[in-house]
Amino acid sequence: MKKFVSLLLSGVLAFGLLSGCSGTSGNASTPAPAASSPAASAPAETNSLEGTTLKVGATPAPHAEILEVVKGILAEQGITLEIVEFNDYIQPNLAVENGELDANYFQHITYMNEFNASDGTHLVSAAEVHYEPFGLYAGKTASLDALADGAQIAVPNDTTNEARALLLLEQEGLIKLKDGAGITATKADIAENPKNLDIVELEASQLPVRLADVDMAVINGNYAIDAGLKVADALAVEAADGEAATAYVNVLAVKEGNEDSPAIQALAQALCSDEVKTFMEETYGGAVVPVF
Repeated sequence: MKKFVSLLLSGVLAFGLLSGCSGTSGNASTPAPAASSPAASAPAETNSLEGTTLKVGATPAPHAEILEVVKGILAEQGITLEIVEFNDYIQPNLAVENGELDANYFQHITYMNEFNASDGTHLVSAAEVHYEPFGLYAGKTASLDALADGAQIAVPNDTTNEARALLLLEQEGLIKLKDGAGITATKADIAENPKNLDIVELEASQLPVRLADVDMAVINGNYAIDAGLKVADALAVEAADGEAATAYVNVLAVKEGNEDSPAIQALAQALCSDEVKTFMEETYGGAVVPVF
């Protein structure tokens, strides 16, 4: 079943890249009717989405900040974008599922797939937007070389992001995972731990808050940005050519069946516009990497 969902999502994503992430303004319009007489002037072309309001959930940084740019683009088309901020990864998905929100923009595709499987939701991607490299940040210990035996490293406690954190620790040679563990790895999949590192599982939003209490922490990109942490200062960052760049691409999520609606496509096109791309590149210093 999971394989079927993944295949289905792949198809949706492919379509999103063609239509939702074309980089155009997404300005939907209907042709003006012909003039009734040669002397009559043709009515002005009107936008069929004029007066539409879209409610989109997002975590504060970078997602809500990016949506503020999108808000201006959509306003030019007569579309009102209402941004609803959340500080967790659960409520924005439930709100899309029950119709309180039209879409959300905060999560990567793997987390969305796992959430669908665990919570029975029916979310799909309307557009692939960006990738946020995970970083390993210093707490009580300033460098990888200085890590003592038994040092504490904090990681996110949700399944997909914990696996991602463990893969980064493996990338740096701190641990070795069992063969094939990949993006479903947990602490139980650690095959070798030469420094006897204590892997501390915390809610993702608490990682920056608790950074000073542990030796190091692997922190989600959005929470790192929100806490003022710069990817340039991280002790280690996910390799750009690794599986993380594709497995953890951030998406615009909607309830299945709504991904092709004109309003959602207008939103997707605005989100994947040149204006937004420039904003990402100039604002986040490599912590937010556009994929369109």
